[in-house]
Formats: sequence, C-alpha cells, structure tokens
Amino acid sequence: MELKGGLYITPRQLLACGANPAYIDRYIHWIEFFKNDRRFEINTALRLSHFLAQLIHESMNFSRVLETGSGERYEGNKKLGNTEPGDGKKYKGRGLIQITGRWNYGACQRFFGEPYLERPELMERDKDAVAVSFWYWRFRKLNAWADKDNLQKVTSGINAGMDKIDRREKLLTKSKSALTDISQYRNIFPPDVA
Repeated sequence: MELKGGLYITPRQLLACGANPAYIDRYIHWIEFFKNDRRFEINTALRLSHFLAQLIHESMNFSRVLETGSGERYEGNKKLGNTEPGDGKKYKGRGLIQITGRWNYGACQRFFGEPYLERPELMERDKDAVAVSFWYWRFRKLNAWADKDNLQKVTSGINAGMDKIDRREKLLTKSKSALTDISQYRNIFPPDVA
C-alpha cells in the first residue's frame, strides 16, 4: 500500500524500529526530507520498513556513520573502484548505510554535487549520511526486493556476505510493527505535488 501525503515518521516510531534514542534527532529530519524526494521512491510502508531496518543495522542503531575497521580489507578491490594505493582506507564505509569504495563515492559525488572523493569525511555529516544511503538504495534497486518482502535479496544488495541476517530480520519485524499505522496513508507526497 502506498503512503499518503502528510505522513511524518515520528521519533517514537524510529525508536520502536530499533534506533538509538540518543541519535534519532540527528537523523529524523533528513530521513523525512529524502523520503519525500520522488527520485528515491521509498513510498510504501514495506519499502520504508526494509530501508530503516537496514540503516539501523548498518549504522549500529544510528550510532555510527564511519566504519570501525581500518578499511584495509578494501585495498585494491577493483569491484569497488579502489585502484589507487590507500583507496581502501580512504573510501571505507561511511553514511548510515556504509557506502564503500572509490566508485561509490564518485557516483555519490556526481549525483549530489558534493566533493566526496576529495573529502570523504563529508559523508559523516548528518544530512550526507542519510542522503548517500538513499542514493545507494536507489542505485542498487532495492525497492524491487522490498516490494517482494525479500529480506535476503535486500541484504545481499547491501552486504554480499549476508552479515547478521538474524539481526536484520528482527529489525525488519520491529520496523514493520512500528510503521503499521502509516499504511493507512496513500502516498508520502503532499496532495499538490502528487
């Protein structure tokens, strides 16, 4: 079911989804802002449930926008576009969804017009941490798998190793439960825009 105009995600809903209460205020505005951007099409309760569950998992409940590892494991990974010495460490996971690799940073730079290749730390800013996560979701075409409620395919689009699928499943269940009351809405766009 599509979501209706006037829909706002509340701090209480994000908390029920599993977000750390200490970080909700930092990100709720930007999640709302980009959710209402038609380019990303996260416009159903099911899509939003999958999206939030993955963000909450990847960012350790919104508490991390920088990967804890050194990034050395990405060194020389040509699939990620890491062709220069030091790329692995420079372009390690950032943002709520943990964007990784020179190629993804460059694609985000082209999409948003921010100098992420030169200043990767910009992805750690609140707005950017959310924005690049929406971009990655769109780029990986994850709405199609969310529409089928296929957690495994959504997860493999974010983390090919299917990292901690059990935790992701619990977060998805929480998100669906927290967002059930919004399924009464038709779409997320204001009536004059839809």
